[in-house]
Amino acid sequence: MAAPDLAPQPEAAPPVHTISLYVTNKPGVLVRVALVFARRGYNIESLVVSAAAKGDFSRMTITCSGETTTLEQMIKQLSKLVDVVHATDHTGTEAYETEIALVKVAAPLEARTEILQIAEHFGAKVADYGTDSLILRAFGSSEKLNAFIALLRSQGLLELVRSGKILMARGLDAT
Repeated sequence: MAAPDLAPQPEAAPPVHTISLYVTNKPGVLVRVALVFARRGYNIESLVVSAAAKGDFSRMTITCSGETTTLEQMIKQLSKLVDVVHATDHTGTEAYETEIALVKVAAPLEARTEILQIAEHFGAKVADYGTDSLILRAFGSSEKLNAFIALLRSQGLLELVRSGKILMARGLDAT
């Protein structure tokens, strides 16, 4: 009989959640929202805030990872904040999601063809041609951008800026 494998098993990564908040457009709202996450030990992985269709309101899209039961409590706490009109966890729902990345890569003349082929494959556009570098702009799912960036790392990635995920519920459902 073989001895049982006692090697520690890697922990499964906590699920990633995308939360949408519809809030009043006032100073201090972001701080109050961030405090709800901080008190529960949740790390905000990305945060996008923009004006909503109605000018007195803003839309916050927050990506974070952690246990679902804790997140449900946080959604309830967020909904109780005075400036939050509604809070929704869009994890597992029908929603269109995208993000944007700007990537600066070292691009000597002998490497440009390969870099431009990678960019074309991912639908990226050249935002700036420099003598020794290129700035590429790509958009799509987080997974698509992760793959794009991974390929560019071997080419000499110099800088990276990502917008964070934005999303909108499909159909007539409210985001």
